Amino acid sequence: MTASPTPRVTIKDVAARAGVSKGAVSLAFNHKPGLAEATRDRIFTAARELGWEPNLTARSLAGARVDVVGLAICRPARLLGLEPFYMDFISGVESVLTEHSCSLLLRLVRTLEEEVGLQESWWKGRIIGGAILVDLRADDPRVPAVEGLGMPAVAVGHPSLAGGLTSVWTDDATAVTEAVRYLAALGHRRVARVGGAAALGHSNIRTAAFDEAARGLGLAGVSQVATDFSGDEGARATRSLLSVSAVDRPTAILYDNDIMAVAGLSVAAEMGLDVPGDVSLLAWDDSQLCRLTRPTLSAMSHDVHGFGADVARTLFGVIGGGGASHPVTTPVLTPRGSTAPPKG
Repeated sequence: MTASPTPRVTIKDVAARAGVSKGAVSLAFNHKPGLAEATRDRIFTAARELGWEPNLTARSLAGARVDVVGLAICRPARLLGLEPFYMDFISGVESVLTEHSCSLLLRLVRTLEEEVGLQESWWKGRIIGGAILVDLRADDPRVPAVEGLGMPAVAVGHPSLAGGLTSVWTDDATAVTEAVRYLAALGHRRVARVGGAAALGHSNIRTAAFDEAARGLGLAGVSQVATDFSGDEGARATRSLLSVSAVDRPTAILYDNDIMAVAGLSVAAEMGLDVPGDVSLLAWDDSQLCRLTRPTLSAMSHDVHGFGADVARTLFGVIGGGGASHPVTTPVLTPRGSTAPPKG
């Protein structure tokens, strides 16, 4: 005797479980306005409990966009795979997309112009329902292009870089100022920064904040070096900064990411310098890397996974007709074994 097949779960079953109409379920899964957030969450919970997912093929034939969010990153694939920040960020984005039965379409591009063309083809081809823009530049060509398409998008960067797009950002200027003040309070007067690419908007914000904080504290011997965020470039910059006389070299270095800080720690050891006795090191982005080194690296800490999740939630707000620009967090300084008062 053959067992009866399990009845197929339908949109009607989801609606009944959530206590709403079939139309409300459709609104929720098409990310349309008109539902309270609590109702939307109740619908998604009911769908998960019943194991129901919308039929994407039927929805495409009906003219609805497939539930995909686009993310293009203008970074070399090799470097991106080594950078903990983007792995955590994408993980946070994915955690929210999963709740919305949505997928992430990730592409690496070589130039901003290539990304502009990619975003246009994604949108006009009804491949994505919205996009996340990262690594904003001053006068970024992607911003007017996306605005002209009318495509829902969230810019990850300061509003001064985002034009009319909704933006989500960390307060880089305040965090850099806190870092410089902390090092000065320890007694450091010669402080350097190994920064990211000068073309990036957030690098420029950090550079200006570093100079302003150093001037305000009357620090002498301040210097900044631009890099590409890689370990090789971080090592090169550190070697250059430390290959001067003891009276001129910095007694503290702030790095724009954890990979470069780890590379800097290796260079200091190679040159026979003690960390933090001869030079203090402070990393941006507190990843597992910072806690595995000896000594452990002091860092500017923030929840990168949570940041990515907030970006994705903001994008769904924009798709639904809302969304306002807002800073998510200011990185908090976490002192560890790599920072201390300078000798003497």
